[in-house]
Amino acid sequence: MTGTGAGESKGYRSERLSSFRRTVIASASVTHEKNTIHTLAAVDITEPRRLMAEHVEATGEKPSLTAYVVTCLAHVLRDHPRLNSFVKGRRQVFLDDVTVSVLVERELAGEKVPEPLAVRRAQSKSFPEIQREIRDAQREQDEKLGSLSGHTYVRFVPGFLLKTFVRVMDRNIRIARAYGKVAVTAVGMYSGEPFWFVPHGSATVLVSVGSIGRKVVEVDGRLESREHLHLTLSFDHDIVDGAPAARFTDQFLTAVKSGQLLRAESEG
Repeated sequence: MTGTGAGESKGYRSERLSSFRRTVIASASVTHEKNTIHTLAAVDITEPRRLMAEHVEATGEKPSLTAYVVTCLAHVLRDHPRLNSFVKGRRQVFLDDVTVSVLVERELAGEKVPEPLAVRRAQSKSFPEIQREIRDAQREQDEKLGSLSGHTYVRFVPGFLLKTFVRVMDRNIRIARAYGKVAVTAVGMYSGEPFWFVPHGSATVLVSVGSIGRKVVEVDGRLESREHLHLTLSFDHDIVDGAPAARFTDQFLTAVKSGQLLRAESEG
């Protein structure tokens, strides 16, 4: 049996896991233990997209679909305060303000990293205000992991303590007030094919934005090809049962479809 020569490849290579990757592994392991229920939806966004196209034509600025989803989510949650809560021990903790955690992709040390941005008091903010916060975060130049959330110290947590760290943070009232228990991730924006994304997550309500596809539907007695946004809504089943989740989903989809929060801005 001959050994491997000096210039001969071993047939594989390895590299050290980044602190971000180790944190993701720990977080996914913890959230996998959650009792989560999901609903998949394809909502007609023809009207919001028309209003966005008019905005581009009038101002040259491209509106953010993610910011629009966040705005709709926050405003609908005002009518469902029990969903803006979490379980701590034997008690359910209700948050006064809706803080939406939005995953924003940035490049850190050559790696594409999604970081959470906390949009605080989102129930009282307009679409332009929320869009501005997300755009500013995307332009953030700080290359430290956790800079958007204020958790730059995460990279110093030893690997064997990461799961414990995630569990403690998940039930901490101060952290919940600062970063919320509602989240939006828009990973599907990077695909040209229609699909839903079913995530892991620790949020009480998590909206995963999939891709946009076209469907032929009947409108006022005639067939039309209309744009539909694929959404996955995930709920912590420890807090939300199927019926209230369905009622919330119906109201949320109606808000997204209507474009009313965009129309209010243009009329204002």
